[in-house]
Amino acid sequence: MAEQLDKRIYTLPTNTEKFDLLAEKNNEALLGGGEKRIDSQHKKGKLTARERIQLLLDDGSFEEIGKFVMHRCKDFGLDSEYYLGDGVVTGYGTVNGRLVYVFSQDFTVFGGSLSETHAEKIVKIMDLAMKNGAPVIGLNDSGGARIQEGVVSLGGYADIFYRNTLASGVIPQISAVMGPCAGGAVYSPAITDFILMVENTSYMFVTGPNVVKTVTQEEVTAEELGGASTHSTKSGVTHFACANEVECINNIKQLLSYMPQNCEENAPVLPYDPRGDEKIKELNDIIPDNPNQPYDMRDVIELVVDQGSFMEVHKNFGDNIVVGFARLAGRSIGVVGNQPASLAGVLDIDASTKGARFVRFCDCFNIPLLVLEDVPGFLPGTDQEWNAIISNGAKLLYAFSEATVPRVTVITRKAYGGAYDVMNSKHIGADMNYAWPTAEIAVMGAKGASEIIFKREIAQADDPEIKLQEKVDDYTNKFANPYRAAHRGYVDEVILPEDTREKLIRAFKMLENKVDSLPRKKHGNIPL
Repeated sequence: MAEQLDKRIYTLPTNTEKFDLLAEKNNEALLGGGEKRIDSQHKKGKLTARERIQLLLDDGSFEEIGKFVMHRCKDFGLDSEYYLGDGVVTGYGTVNGRLVYVFSQDFTVFGGSLSETHAEKIVKIMDLAMKNGAPVIGLNDSGGARIQEGVVSLGGYADIFYRNTLASGVIPQISAVMGPCAGGAVYSPAITDFILMVENTSYMFVTGPNVVKTVTQEEVTAEELGGASTHSTKSGVTHFACANEVECINNIKQLLSYMPQNCEENAPVLPYDPRGDEKIKELNDIIPDNPNQPYDMRDVIELVVDQGSFMEVHKNFGDNIVVGFARLAGRSIGVVGNQPASLAGVLDIDASTKGARFVRFCDCFNIPLLVLEDVPGFLPGTDQEWNAIISNGAKLLYAFSEATVPRVTVITRKAYGGAYDVMNSKHIGADMNYAWPTAEIAVMGAKGASEIIFKREIAQADDPEIKLQEKVDDYTNKFANPYRAAHRGYVDEVILPEDTREKLIRAFKMLENKVDSLPRKKHGNIPL
């Protein structure tokens, strides 16, 4: 009996059996929550966590970390339900040959809910990304904190938030929301640099429709409360609303192409074959003769930058300003342009915060800034004043003033009042400032200025309307042009519109080794 017992205890599995066990566990991990739940995911029009990674990364480049991790919870029946990977796939790979770290939440496992070990896996790749200076991409599809784990899961979220904050400005962080993202789960994407959402299958909110109804009696659907359309147009929380998950992942790849790996590097430069003649004749006809007639600043951008290279960011939010990435002679640049086709291009709360956020990102990651200016001022009204246009407008001013990357401004038409200062003027540190002959640089428009300056003279005139028009014409001839600013050196050169592209290529080339620094400080206090 003793011999039989000893034999049973000490008989070890063969190597072949060990290899088979590994293969079995690998297959189990690949299935996530099982075939039925995978089928359910597909029926909703959603890909699985692994399918998303496969689309994102270069073929064969993914190296998984933590495939066999399992949760540690023993309460509420979880001691009898385990899944390898615990609801998140983490690892690293390459996108167009460049290293990235990625986590992809698996909704088929406990609804993608975040547990202690789930959080630990995400934290591990974030730490690796920081140490190795490479972007982090989060593919979010989670029901939030795993309720059965209580405060442990909340602590896991806080661990992630903390690392998001430490990584901010050090490595690019991109969040794709590809399913539900509720409660504390929304704050990690909010801290990252760019958020992408998928229409009809993803949403973000701190409190869901049921809580809203209980507290405020409002009837609202999840899509209305926090869908991709809502957050891309009303709140501005998301930068891209994508028609489907494939488009979302392709946008991530395109975004990465404009960015460096980290704050110590420069963005990749694409090969560029000079045309010989960089003149763009079409630009000469783009500004209407009537100064009050709108035009589309996107047309100017498309003509100035490398053909087809402009990628607009925040397209559906704050559309009186246009921001996005482009290339100029193969080099990555950030573009900020007032949009005369919307609200005459005025700066308001949404435009200011949108522009400020984009400017700060570009400055974090050594991406030069091109500013195309046509701004009649700040939007007046009680709604703007009561909702803090002062401090929100100051965000854009602060962002430009703080930026140390190469900065070039082209004034195409109007540059009035405080908005002239804010839009990357020479006075707040712009390196080169150009103006077209159509530029109008003044404290305000000719009519408003004349009504103030010549108020008494106009009132005493035999025909006040004729006198007002005389003064408007006089003011226009004296001030509604770029030459007074050029005399002062506030504008470096007045150029023909057709020469803009060539001037910009040369200016950014000249500035490519620019070194600037801010006064020593812990950090500034931007008017949040």
